[in-house]
Amino acid sequence: MEQWIDTLFATLALPKVGLPAIFLVSFISATLLPLGSEPAVFAYIKLNPEMFWPAIIVATVGNTLGGVVDWWMGYAAKLALVRYHLARRRRQHDAEHAQHVPHPKRHREPPLDKKYFRWMRRLGPVSLLVSWLPGIGDPLCTLAGWLRLKFWPSVMYMAIGKFLRYLVMTGALMTLPDDFWHGILGWIKNLLM
Repeated sequence: MEQWIDTLFATLALPKVGLPAIFLVSFISATLLPLGSEPAVFAYIKLNPEMFWPAIIVATVGNTLGGVVDWWMGYAAKLALVRYHLARRRRQHDAEHAQHVPHPKRHREPPLDKKYFRWMRRLGPVSLLVSWLPGIGDPLCTLAGWLRLKFWPSVMYMAIGKFLRYLVMTGALMTLPDDFWHGILGWIKNLLM
C-alpha cells in the first residue's frame, strides 16, 4: 500500500500529469461541487517547488473558469425563469380572453430586499473579489450571473481573488517545516493501512 501511494505521488509530481490534474481539480472545485483544490496545489508544489508559479497560475485559471461556468449557470437560470413566467402569463392572458374575463389585478412580486442582493448590486463585480471564500464563493459567482453583473469585470475580479487565495494559502503552508508534513503524511498512511 505504501509503495502504491509513493508511486501515485511520484506520477502526479510530473509536470505533464500534475498540472492538468491541478487544472481539473481547481475547475471542478469552483463549480457547485464541494471539493477543495488547495491540498492538491500545495501537495504538487511541495513535491516540485520549482513549479510554484506555473501551479499557482494553472490553479487560478482552472478555478476562474469554474467561476465563469457558475456565472453562466446563474445567467441561464434567470433567463429560464423569466421565459417561464412570460409563457405562464401568456397562457393566462389567452385563457382570460377566450372566456372574456376582465383582467384581474396582478400581484406584484415583493422587491428583492435580501442583504446579499443589495450588497452585490451596490458593489457590482468588485464583490467577486471574495469569490474564493469556501461555501459562499461559488454561489456568489452564480448570483452574479443571476443579477447579470457585467461579465468581463466579473471574470477579472474572480481571477484576482482566486489568484491571491492560492498565493497566500500556498505561501503560508510552505513556511511550515517539513517535519510537520511528514507527521501528517505518516498519520494518513497509518490510517489507510
